[in-house]
Amino acid sequence: MKISPSQPSAGQSYRLFDRNGAPVDCEQVVQAWKRADVVLFGELHHSAVIHGLQYEMTRNLFEATHGKLVLGAEMFEADNQLILDEYLAGLIKHEHLVNEAKIWGNYEPDYRPLLEFAKEHALRFIATNIPKRYANLVARKGLDALVSLSDDAKHNMAPLPITVDPGTPSYREMAEIRLQHPMPMKAENFVAAQAVKDATMAHFILKNLRENGLFLHYNGDYHSRYYGGIYWYLKKLSPDLRVLTLASSEGATLDFSETHRGAGDYLLMVMTAK
Repeated sequence: MKISPSQPSAGQSYRLFDRNGAPVDCEQVVQAWKRADVVLFGELHHSAVIHGLQYEMTRNLFEATHGKLVLGAEMFEADNQLILDEYLAGLIKHEHLVNEAKIWGNYEPDYRPLLEFAKEHALRFIATNIPKRYANLVARKGLDALVSLSDDAKHNMAPLPITVDPGTPSYREMAEIRLQHPMPMKAENFVAAQAVKDATMAHFILKNLRENGLFLHYNGDYHSRYYGGIYWYLKKLSPDLRVLTLASSEGATLDFSETHRGAGDYLLMVMTAK
């Protein structure tokens, strides 16, 4: 079943830039991406414009790599990999996937097209995120709480112990925000819960790399912006890995500003949704 996302209206709905603010087009980005080992597509989950472009760039990258592509996403948790595999293999119906996997509220318009693309072209689609219940455990009790989990549970996360560098991009800002806006959880636990997601996504990306192929990963922008999060863990585990990132931002205009410089190898600008 071929499903395409709804397309944004014609006109200046987005602009693409390189990390220094030079305008680029989709073809230039795809041609650069095809030479990487991993691409981290940092999206804004609520943007229809971004999801439409995401689908088109996935299709173009599939063609540019001659099908040597693996897809993966934050939006699916690792303990649902079996369900995903069974659906992609045509063994179970879509209704069973929806009822038994922990799909997001915007799955149907935004992520199902990507999954159906993988199914149509016999691509692997990897559920890279740690199960939410374990990230919540870290948020409440800290990283040490993961040690008490069973071996079966630990198969759905990055190997322990997990290193957290609070000085890496995004984590420092997250801790500062929590300190300014007190919540029941400790700031360090809040950061650790984010880190265990990033470390787990990096782990499953590396575990599923295809020789001479490319892993295209969809994740929230904050998981890879300014080369932090998933990117940091990938490079820590595999320094020679060729990783490219796309950061997404929205604003009142589609202009590049100095605040965006270095957010990713490429920047996708969209208008703020009204």
